[in-house]
Amino acid sequence: MNLFNYIIWSPNPEIFPGIDWIEVRWYGLLFAAGFIISQQLMYHIFKSEGKPQKDVDSLTLWMIISTIIGARLGHVIFYEPMRYLKDPVSILKTWEGGLASHGATIGILTAIYLYVNYLVDINPFKGRFIWKKRKREGQSYLWIVDRIVICVAVTGALIRFGNFLNAEIIGLPTRSNYGVVFAREAVDGIESIRQVEQTKVKKDNSRTIDENGHIPIEIEIEFAKSVNSPEIAGQIVKTNVKTILSNYASLHIYEPPANPMQFEINQKNGRQIALVKTKAISRHPAQLYESISTFLIFLLLLFIWNKRKEKMPEGLLFGTFLVILFGLRFAYEFIKENQVEFEDAMSLNMGQILSIPLVIIGIWILFNLKKLQPRSQTGNDKKSKMS
Repeated sequence: MNLFNYIIWSPNPEIFPGIDWIEVRWYGLLFAAGFIISQQLMYHIFKSEGKPQKDVDSLTLWMIISTIIGARLGHVIFYEPMRYLKDPVSILKTWEGGLASHGATIGILTAIYLYVNYLVDINPFKGRFIWKKRKREGQSYLWIVDRIVICVAVTGALIRFGNFLNAEIIGLPTRSNYGVVFAREAVDGIESIRQVEQTKVKKDNSRTIDENGHIPIEIEIEFAKSVNSPEIAGQIVKTNVKTILSNYASLHIYEPPANPMQFEINQKNGRQIALVKTKAISRHPAQLYESISTFLIFLLLLFIWNKRKEKMPEGLLFGTFLVILFGLRFAYEFIKENQVEFEDAMSLNMGQILSIPLVIIGIWILFNLKKLQPRSQTGNDKKSKMS
């Protein structure tokens, strides 16, 4: 098989499917894993540079809260403000989806400012609430941000892989035999039919890609024992399955409503088995592109920090992160489906518009590194030159 041939992707987003009383998703696990890995990484960084490791606990709490709140409010404000104005309570329903990475960025940068400039100690069990202005010694804003972006990169890579598992934030059709067929919607839709027991989506190597770039696939549907004749199975395929493929799963399956269904009914182990021949839409795995590139950014930032540590000019990692991450984000948006309808009428979508100022800020930081260094450090440099 050609390495760059299309793949059919339909993993279950739940870790324990079939268990009704527990719903744990891979996306949530990867999201949480990002914070756990980040905390351990910050322990290592603080220890290596002689900073108090106890501060990492406070910093972690700031990061978790600011990421979730910032990402949620970012989606609400930038993508669907009118929807949430009509139903403000739904803003709290984060489990329904709707998190924006640009909002998370703003939230994190705001939280770091508060962490650096204020001492916060909240313990409701002891009735303690302390909030007072106090700068953290040896931890300037840029010093913290430079190290946090290492953690943000690895967490972002995990979150984007979670998006890939969820088959969300999908790419545009490749119109070729390269890409990913996200088949989960079709599988879930067909298995929602009461008489269906199991569904499998497979490649159909007996046919070739058509002139519009649609990929030939086979959908194998196993019916329950109550479907005891080929006629009944065929009727379900012609009506229920046809409706699901033509409407519910139309982003991923190409099955025009006017076309007659192509299928055959066989028997296996006393069950009726339908083999549906249809076509699929192969798409760019944009989430995977972002996950891999963000992980490479993580490795780059970690390498630079490991080589230079305290000798590294403040702002170097932050500026590098902004330029590369959001520069790539701007480019990737050209091969991604728009998140909301109003973006269809825009020459640049919301993700690109929000990425531009962050790239500009990153470039400005990299060109002004000398000006951004702390006065104490600049003073020490002058003294060393004079001596």
